[in-house]
Order: sequence, then C-alpha cells, then structure tokens
Amino acid sequence: MENRRIGGVHLSNIGSYEERIEDFNWDIAKDILDWKDGELLNIGAICSDRICSRGDGKKTALIWEGFGDKNARYTFDDLRVYSNGFAKFLSEQGIQPEDRVCIFMDKIPSLYFSFLGVLKLGAIAQPLFSAFGDESLEVRLASAGTRAILTTRKHVRKVRKIKDRLPELKKIIVVEGNPDRLKEGEIFFDVENSPRVEEFDVYHSTPETPSVLHYTSGTTGQPKGALHVHNSIWAQALTTSWVLDLLDDDIYWCTADPGWVTGTSYGIIGPWALGATQCVLDSGFTSSRWYKFIQDNRITVWYSAPTAIRALMKDGNELVSDFDLSSLRNLASVGEPLNAEAVIWSGEVFDGLKFHDTFWQTETGAMMITNYPGMEIRPGSMGKPFPGIKAAVLDLATHEPVDEAGKVGLIAFRPGWPSMFRQYWKQPDTYRSKFVGASENAMPDELRTNPDLWYVSGDRASIDKDGYYWFVGRDDDVINTGGHLVGPFEIESALVEHEAIAEAAAVGKPDKVNMEVVKAFVTLKPGFEPSDDLELDIMNFIRKRLSPLAMPQEIEYRDKLPKTRSGKIVRRYLRAIEWGEEVGDLSSLSDE
Repeated sequence: MENRRIGGVHLSNIGSYEERIEDFNWDIAKDILDWKDGELLNIGAICSDRICSRGDGKKTALIWEGFGDKNARYTFDDLRVYSNGFAKFLSEQGIQPEDRVCIFMDKIPSLYFSFLGVLKLGAIAQPLFSAFGDESLEVRLASAGTRAILTTRKHVRKVRKIKDRLPELKKIIVVEGNPDRLKEGEIFFDVENSPRVEEFDVYHSTPETPSVLHYTSGTTGQPKGALHVHNSIWAQALTTSWVLDLLDDDIYWCTADPGWVTGTSYGIIGPWALGATQCVLDSGFTSSRWYKFIQDNRITVWYSAPTAIRALMKDGNELVSDFDLSSLRNLASVGEPLNAEAVIWSGEVFDGLKFHDTFWQTETGAMMITNYPGMEIRPGSMGKPFPGIKAAVLDLATHEPVDEAGKVGLIAFRPGWPSMFRQYWKQPDTYRSKFVGASENAMPDELRTNPDLWYVSGDRASIDKDGYYWFVGRDDDVINTGGHLVGPFEIESALVEHEAIAEAAAVGKPDKVNMEVVKAFVTLKPGFEPSDDLELDIMNFIRKRLSPLAMPQEIEYRDKLPKTRSGKIVRRYLRAIEWGEEVGDLSSLSDE
C-alpha cells in the first residue's frame, strides 16, 4: 500500500489532484498492489492469499461486533483459510465457475468469508440485502437463475416459501444455527467449526471473468442485475487508496451492508486488496452505539451514508463530546447527495474533519466523482471526477456536453473504466439504452469499449466554473430512500396484490433524515373503505413481501389516479405535488 509520510506527517495518497490527472494510468493500481502482469487475477485471492504471501498473514483483517456484545477478530490468514473452506465446500456441492451463488445473510463473518470463497471458485457472487422479503428474494433469484444460496437459520424461512418456484435453485446452505432444525434438502455448513482448508486451487480468472452480480431498481420492469468482472479490482483498490486514503496502520469502517454495492466494493474488495484492517458492526443503529464503536476500536477512516449522518446530527452535538473520537482522520459519504449542512456540522463536531461526498452507482462499480484529501471541500458539491474518468453533464435535449457553468444536465461518463458493469443480466436492450449514441444492434462489449459513446447515469447535475459537480436530482422516478434505490414498479406490483387495492402508484416524498421515503397512492376495490387498520395492513404486507425500504410511510386513498389517455399512470404528476414542483405539461392526461 502506498504510504506517503515525510517527517512523520502523512501526505495524502493522491498527492496533487492536478498532477494525477496529467499522468494517469490505471496500471498505477497494479503498482500500489505490487501486482505483476501474469500473476493470478482473482479478487478472492488478491484480498486474502496475496496479503498472506507478502508476510501479513497475522495482521488483523476483520474486527466484528454483533448483537448481545458478541465480538470476534480474524487475521488475513483466517480470511484465506475460511474463504478456502467455502470454495472447497461449494465445489463439493457441484457448484461450477459462473454459477450464481446468492449470499443472503446479516453482516456476520461468514458473509465476508463466503464472498471471497465464491470468487475463488470462479462462481458469481450474488449478495442480497438480508431485509428483503420472500417476494423480492424470489424475483432476484429467478432472474439470475441462482444455483445455490448461502443463508442463516433466521432467513432460511423466506427461502422455504419460494424454493418450489425456483427450479434452478439446487442448493440451500445454512451457515450457522442448529443443524438438527433444518428441513429436507437443506445443507448445514459452519466454516469456523469445520477442518481448516489450507490449500485450494483458486480459479484463474481472466480480466473479463464475471465476479459479482448486484441488483438495482428501475422505473419499469423488475430489478436489473448489474454484472461486474474481476478486472474491477483496479478501480476499487485505487479509489480506496486515493479517496479513502487508507494507510497500513489504519482501522477502517464502512457502514454499508454488502447486499449493496458499497458494501462489496468498499466494505470488502478495496480495503482488503490494500491489506487494511476493517471493522463491521452488526447490531443496529443508535448514535451512541456508533460513537462507542469508533471510540473502542480507534477507527481512523469512516465511510458512511448521509442518512446516518443526518440521524447523528438529529441527536445533537453534546452526545459527540461523551466519546473520544480523536482517532478519526478521514471521513467520507456515499449513497445520496450529502447536504451542505452535514458537511459543516461534521467539521464542527469532529475537530475540523469534514465528510467528503462521493458519487458513483451500482453500475459504475467504483467512485466516479468525489472530494479528495487535500482538496477544497465546497459543502453540497459532489467534487470532481476521479483521475482517469472522463465525465460530463449532457444537455437534456441534445445530449451534447454543456459548456455553460451552472446549466443542469445529465451526468455521463465515457466508457472504459475497469469497474464498469459489463451487462444487465440477460437484458441487452436495457443495457444498450444506457449509452447515448449506441447503434441498435451494438453488443455489450462494443458499448463498454467505445470511447465515442456516453454512459448516462440517470442523475442530473451542474458544473461550476471551477469544475465542481453539483447534484440536482434523479432523471427518473426511482426513489432514493436512505441511500438505497427503490423501484416504484416493484412496489406497485406488490401493492395491487393486496386484496383491497385496485390500482396503485408509488413515488418518493421528501424526508429530513432519509432524503426520500415511499408514499403510495391507491384506489380501493368495491367493499373496502379507508381506515387506520387497512393502512397498517397494507404497510406490513409490503414490508414482508419486499423489504422495510419499500414499505410506504404514507398511503393516500384516491377515487382515481392520474393517467394518460392510453391508461398509463403519471407518477411525475403525483411526485411534483409532493415536492411542491411545477407539474409541467398535462395535455396527455385523460379527462376521465
């Protein structure tokens, strides 16, 4: 790992942003990892075996704390051996390279070991948020044709409800609990109480070998699987070094769940590729619990989300003074725009340290526009493009880059960065639609390597005269609640399955902590009347079927929903009302 210290004082890993832009090459990541062309390119091995081979096997890799004061520490040698154990076990179960293996569990140590183990085998890791209900789980497993699922006693009940509708799901593996309580066809595997697997023949991946399949939501249709490859590690490692600024002696905490891309790119791959010690807290959120976790583990680098930061702000400044947080030296934020107030607040309560906002997506795989150590932070700004990333704001009408400071357009990137997603799983037309200028028959490989195209993010921003980007909002109806994108179509599809609901629309409404929460507009079937009990029943119905994130926080009953003359519900009209915005042209709405 790059360590820039002069006279005992740390200089940021990135150094001069302007100089890095001038002489940039992605091979810098290989130099930082001391990786030579021809060596084994497999994320699972690079994050574990390689660290041990350089002599750091006894270094702490993971500090874990769970509910009930449970805690554990694991070295990189443990990481190597336990990931070998998962790889060997899955191989013995008949799992082959490129089979999809779902990891569906809370943030317990086996999640992290199994993720690397799946990659060592050459299979595709499919991490899913453990709070998903059975319907959300089924949709994603069916889409991926998932071959095996790794889960826990707590969550296997959801799998049991849907397994008969998933013919491609051959293995249900429970990684903790009591093996005597399993049902027929379920397999028990506890890696920590199994024989240690010192050697495993790691799959020799190519740069384009699939690695991780993350699902993301859209405005229409079911969630889409964004497929990444082993070559992504160069962007993930380099951004971890230059933006998060990790050093050999840092104690790092990424608060994200690996069911989401932040939790894999920067909660597993980036920090462990650099050989960093990282912490995981799996015991829920309270401000005092988080501050104590930082204090007790002397955390130095902290990567969190605006939702959490705003929740900390809400609990006041005095609470911060109850804890010794002097170990902190670098703070960063991800998932949604970081409001200026949060940046200013962090500087006031964390001894001058301000949260650095970072912008990227499931599809990009790594940070794209960020603030950097040593660079002026302009509160409310996303920062500037990472070196090697060619970014622009495209005119909303012409899709040409704008050259006027402050003009709002679509955030877009030239293809070609290492962690760029390679496809939406079995949805080539949807993938193609993300690229401005693409021909109708262009294949995924052509799209991701064509320097004349623009990948369009779906977010709007402006650029000031000094090159700083300023987020404006989504360009679609996707709801960003607590940093997690929730597709309105999926919520609406579940709502109309409720016995009382005839039609439904879901939009985001403003929320001081979560940025947005889900609001549902529904019409009821004959024989049903609005009531508090019905509202609670509908909310719980969605929470169980989909997830707590998708559950409406408010339900508005209507006699009819706004529609076009062709019968399509107009969400933008409902959203505009919630946000106090202009509703725009309504000429296409039906008068009925």
